[in-house]
Amino acid sequence: MGAGPGSGIRSGRGDDPGAGAAAPVRRLCVIGVGLIGGSFARALRAAGACAEIVGCGRDAAHLERARALGVIDRAEVDPARAVVDADVVMLAAPVGASGALLQAVAPVLRDDALISDAGSVKGSVLAAARAALGGRFPAFVPGHPIAGTERSGVEASSVDLFRGRCTVLTPTAETDARALARVRGLWEACGARVVEMDAAHHDRVFAAVSHLPHLLAYTLVDWIAARPDAAELFDFAGGGFRDFTRIASSDPVMWRDICTANAEALGAQLAEFAAALDAVLRAVRAGDAAALEALFARAKRARDRKVEAER
Repeated sequence: MGAGPGSGIRSGRGDDPGAGAAAPVRRLCVIGVGLIGGSFARALRAAGACAEIVGCGRDAAHLERARALGVIDRAEVDPARAVVDADVVMLAAPVGASGALLQAVAPVLRDDALISDAGSVKGSVLAAARAALGGRFPAFVPGHPIAGTERSGVEASSVDLFRGRCTVLTPTAETDARALARVRGLWEACGARVVEMDAAHHDRVFAAVSHLPHLLAYTLVDWIAARPDAAELFDFAGGGFRDFTRIASSDPVMWRDICTANAEALGAQLAEFAAALDAVLRAVRAGDAAALEALFARAKRARDRKVEAER
């Protein structure tokens, strides 16, 4: 992820670099102990960065499974009880639940507690945090780890999920520098590479490279499944279909929330992509081999450069 003029990406750590970043967390509360929340807990425990981890979610059986796996030490289904005396609260639930969760925990947070999140959309979460937290809003540090798989649930969590991967933090002008430094330090303890980005810019970027691809994968699978010849088509679907549609096995509730929360930016990207697809349709119908080959060659070069840069 490169930075350039107007990119909205920052690498700074605030006015006091590292302030509070090294302090261990005495009690971490993770709300939403699934792939992301569970991996965050596992990584910090492995790094020796926290002493106690409280997990919170709606499903008591799921939380008991997380406790049995050693991901959390204690479980609570009530968010207000879960955050009592926590140093750091991580929201890793679907973004659509952020507002209600923040409203529930705000009255009982410790005065010095830090709050962060791991949602894929930042504008809506920031608005919810500002409304729910009031004067505590500067202690909220919004984040988005760029890591994951199509699998979900605490069983899919991994101590290494974030290692070598990028985590984006989207602080505002009001964000407390010490809170920002400490949250940055926690993600770095997980092995992540941390960058900062303006929230609106973040939502436009990820509408194009994350939210739109998921929407396309879901739509293609659903379109084929609804056809009268679906069984035959799926029987003959090979590696290309599996590769392209792998992410359609992701959590539907999570992606419902992401698409609705980022509707404006996603809608704009979808409209632009539809125009590009119309151009491809015209080339196919016209038998314009030169236009198709040029498209494929451009795309191959761009993807090959991206893959090479990641090695």
